Amino acid sequence: MADYSFREIEKKWQKHWKDTNLYQVAVNSDKPKYYVLDMFPYPSGSGLHVGHPLGYIASDIVARFKRLKGFNVLHPMGFDSFGLPAEQHAIKTGQHPAVSTEQNISRFIEQLSSLGFSYDWSKEVRTSDPSFYKWTQWIFLKLYENGLAYEADTMINWCPNDKAVLANEEVKNGCCERCGNPVTRRKLRQWVLKITEYANRLLDDLDQLDWPESIKLSQRNWIGKSKGAEIEFQIKGSEKKLKIYTTRPDTIFGATYMVLAPEHDLVQEITTQETTEEVNSYIDQASLKSDLERTELDKSKTGVFTGGYAVNPVSGKEIPIWISDYVLISYGTGAIMAVPGGDERDFEFAKKFNLPIIQVVSSNGEIEKDGEPYTGHGIIINSNEYNGLDSREFQSLIIERLERESKGKGAVNYKLRDWIFSRQRYWGEPIPIVHCDKCGTVPVPEDQLPLVLPEVESYLPTEDGQSPLANATDWVNTSCPKCEGPAKRETNTMPQWAGSCWYYLRYLDNQNSEAFVDPAKENYWMNVDFYIGGAEHAVLHLLYARFWHKFLFDHGHVSTNEPFQKLVNQGMIQGRSSFAYRVKGENKFVSHGLKDKYQVSTLHVDISLVKNDILDIEAFRNSRADVSDATFELEDGVYKCGWEVEKMSKGKYNVVNPDDLIGRYGADTLRMYEMFLGPIEASKPWNTNGIEGVFKFLRKFWALFHPQGDFAVADTEPTQEELKQLHTVIKKVEDDVEKLSLNTSVSTFMIAVNELAALKCNKKAILEPLTITLAPFAPHICEEIWQQLGNSSSVFLANYPMYEERHLKEDTFEYPVSINGKMRVKLHFALDAERSEIESEVLANTVVQKWLDGKPAKKVIIVPKKIVNVVA
Repeated sequence: MADYSFREIEKKWQKHWKDTNLYQVAVNSDKPKYYVLDMFPYPSGSGLHVGHPLGYIASDIVARFKRLKGFNVLHPMGFDSFGLPAEQHAIKTGQHPAVSTEQNISRFIEQLSSLGFSYDWSKEVRTSDPSFYKWTQWIFLKLYENGLAYEADTMINWCPNDKAVLANEEVKNGCCERCGNPVTRRKLRQWVLKITEYANRLLDDLDQLDWPESIKLSQRNWIGKSKGAEIEFQIKGSEKKLKIYTTRPDTIFGATYMVLAPEHDLVQEITTQETTEEVNSYIDQASLKSDLERTELDKSKTGVFTGGYAVNPVSGKEIPIWISDYVLISYGTGAIMAVPGGDERDFEFAKKFNLPIIQVVSSNGEIEKDGEPYTGHGIIINSNEYNGLDSREFQSLIIERLERESKGKGAVNYKLRDWIFSRQRYWGEPIPIVHCDKCGTVPVPEDQLPLVLPEVESYLPTEDGQSPLANATDWVNTSCPKCEGPAKRETNTMPQWAGSCWYYLRYLDNQNSEAFVDPAKENYWMNVDFYIGGAEHAVLHLLYARFWHKFLFDHGHVSTNEPFQKLVNQGMIQGRSSFAYRVKGENKFVSHGLKDKYQVSTLHVDISLVKNDILDIEAFRNSRADVSDATFELEDGVYKCGWEVEKMSKGKYNVVNPDDLIGRYGADTLRMYEMFLGPIEASKPWNTNGIEGVFKFLRKFWALFHPQGDFAVADTEPTQEELKQLHTVIKKVEDDVEKLSLNTSVSTFMIAVNELAALKCNKKAILEPLTITLAPFAPHICEEIWQQLGNSSSVFLANYPMYEERHLKEDTFEYPVSINGKMRVKLHFALDAERSEIESEVLANTVVQKWLDGKPAKKVIIVPKKIVNVVA
């Protein structure tokens, strides 16, 4: 085979790997293990774009490299096929989720295989497979048995567009993280998981992990540990008390009013008849806002007086009780003592509603003259017998007093809330609970798992928040496992995060029908040595998975306290988007240079219709019905589009299909080019300008073995320069892979191949180990060459070559020789050459003699390992 026929080569080796099960692994106590894991994809779209494989390529390089280093490598792949993304795609296409999910998975597998990834497909899992979710349900039942799963009527985040409940972590800037539409609040019966029981361990154990600091910081902030006090305020005219949490009990004498969250249970009880109508109206308004909108610092404060009063447990003063949406039911106790002299939000509220402001902490023992709240620590004032104390000292004293008088206690609080676990959707794991009027909530017996998702006439979400499963009456109506009387099945399903909480464990033993994982296999493979995925999962999947894993560890089901020892977040490959400018209120588009003349909105344009920023107008008209009869105002006779670099997505029409690039350049080229774009953790714009260079590199590498077109390598001894090039690559690539600096590895390969080509090197002693080092990056071409070198087994069954320092040690130095300050020639001398030897050889050199023109040298200046200068 004379030419580098990448299409033929890649198909050949992909088939060979599949037919021989090369990457299939099992427990092998004679080898050290290495578990490489990708965050598995949602099969919700119609395929991958070039941004998706970035992390997969990096993990595949690591997996292949570790195999070469003698590790028993587990590198599995599966699909997060339950949940909202898959269901929304099914609704969009009009297909049942099971049908569309299966089609999408087949497409994903086809594309992943075309990139030559070394996955052990025998370990594949799908979260929507009953054999998988049987064990998701089993884990839920274990949580339930241990009091960590409970039902509650809960204020939830509701996305009216998706008709779905969202966890707090799924709401971004008051909008649904997935669809971008505003989120509202409503009360629904929900299953909740008590993740707060693990808050302290989830926080403290972050220190054990080799994770990006930004991810650990996100989890620390989300858990939000704080120290303070719980204080009880007696409600005037009632036996009930109002419990609040504060981080600043030292400011209690400055509490001039109380604020409850509108959802607080005591609101209706303390509201007087005169204020009922106004209070209820405010509660309705607050329910339409997200937590983020309610707590924005720059928003105008709103609130209503309930008519009720509480008694300050230390000063004895009566203070009014208000409700306001800046207090959240989900934080602390859903109530605060408001100290406007020491808190900016309380200060703004008090100013607006003309409430008293008392400063109780001062920087110097006097009232602050600027009239603003003093939020720091300092000297206590306006606090009776405690005046003059340091505020930190007073914190301890006031907590001791409150505890002594049974009016409060020191407390630790967390921002982290329990995880709202149920969803009113069809495409998810059925929750294995039965509701019986006599027995209450009863778990489905383990021997009846999996509780399989039934067929329904309509799987579309409902407007009233009921799950579509509620209409499957034959499935819903059942008998109680405890009393055998009539009962109803739980109709909510689990969220899309349920399966991903433990999928990494099922890879280890995916055919086991008796347990979710064999203990011996779990003990051998866990924990995950290398985990790669997006930073967007910092407080979703990663936090939830750690919670479930710690629970399983506590109950003896797994052997490690944490699931993922090392985490890497790959950056994002961004696309170049083009857009047209539509005049508002008209079906007219104006060219980029004319947009400032009009009020315009932007409309994304398919990048295939744009060349050099100029739009093919007719193709654009034919591409979408809403612009078929649009008019276009041109400049210089053409329509010029605007552009920006942003996240690749089908909605922005800026997706680049990897299939096209593989067809044109090959998978090995695409793999190396994506690594060459920059550091794996960095986001970078997609640009195909450099892909030709990578393709050229692989052809040049091929040419080292085929100098005249046919395969020809020599068994002759390599030169020192050739050995230097080889061992530079061996060392640099090993160091780079260990620290995931894969872009610099590609550069190293390019330099070495250029140097070896210049040396006309076709020596087996150099090229065979070079092939091994390149194989993790470009596996297809290296397998082909490895076979041509006479090897009968795969290159990935070889050993990574040993680096030898001696080949990089220089024993000579090339001196630039100058005559009267001008460099005229370069000469090599041994590093240990005597000065007299260097001088005599320089003066005897014909080039030097030519420039001396028969005149004797006045002086020869030698700077060791730098320069020789002859003064004539």
